[in-house]
Amino acid sequence: MERTLQQLGIDRLSAEQRLELIGLIWDSLPADVPFTPPDRHVRELERRIADADANPGAAEPWESVMSRLSRNP
Repeated sequence: MERTLQQLGIDRLSAEQRLELIGLIWDSLPADVPFTPPDRHVRELERRIADADANPGAAEPWESVMSRLSRNP
């Protein structure tokens, strides 16, 4: 039987609560369970890798991204 968000009460959770729930569910998966990402995710990753290889100067160093994101608005 397929469950809906409404049946599980997830539709009544805030966005923050839903994100927390996603983390809890993800963390509950056993480490030894095989996982194969969907084909569309693999294609997107391959596209991004090809783009990064074709345009290496377009990347922003991780440190500067973290610095920018951690600044107070």
